Amino acid sequence: MPVPAEIHPESLLALPPGEAKQSLLTVHSILEARLPAGPLAIYEAGGGSTSYLPLGVLRRSHVTVVDIDADQIRNNSYAQEAILGDIQTHRFPPQQRFDLIICYNVIEHVPDVEAVLSGFCEALKPNGLLLIGAPNPKSLSGIVTKYSPHWFHVWFYRHVRGEKHAGLPGEAPFPTHFHPLVTLGSLEAFAAGRGLQVIYRKKYESPRYPEMRRRKPLLAALIDAAAKTMNALLPGKIDVRHGDYHVILRKLGS
Repeated sequence: MPVPAEIHPESLLALPPGEAKQSLLTVHSILEARLPAGPLAIYEAGGGSTSYLPLGVLRRSHVTVVDIDADQIRNNSYAQEAILGDIQTHRFPPQQRFDLIICYNVIEHVPDVEAVLSGFCEALKPNGLLLIGAPNPKSLSGIVTKYSPHWFHVWFYRHVRGEKHAGLPGEAPFPTHFHPLVTLGSLEAFAAGRGLQVIYRKKYESPRYPEMRRRKPLLAALIDAAAKTMNALLPGKIDVRHGDYHVILRKLGS
């Protein structure tokens, strides 16, 4: 069934059919069901030109973006307040608390994820939601990203994904750190110790795979074959193509 363009953001419409798009649709349905009615206060930690929020939520929200990159701040067109700052150290005054914090494709680039998550816990209202979208460090793409040089990431974005402006100021890919807390299990354990409850978690096939199958079918076939072999050799029900995840956490309290 076609997805109506007027109710979904460009970030979702740009995803190829597959697990990533389906998980983001699920995230949207949870946010729409769980967030309170009326105006919302949203903190986006790291925010460029594209929002990952459902438009029905975005239209009734006051969005505050904090980003360390001035180009990303300039590219943002949907935030009511844009702050040039470091999400590791930025803290809001006690009277400013948020219904939703979103950190999407950001924490893998941050050296001190513990400081970031501690700031999120402090800034959330009781029963507020935290949405994190991030790459899975234990996947095939996560391992390649972690141990390959940044110039290779730029080359991949330009020549495999076809993004001509990749690596230019304000454009992905950005240097990646992969702090241990980016691993989903470690992130969930840290969150539980600080009064956050998991209400949704999903590891899914990175959208890079369907993109590659369309743009570079021979390369995609080789990588799919390698991934299938690795899955057969690894213990447990592991799929190394599950290169990304979504997790939604709720701050317990009243």
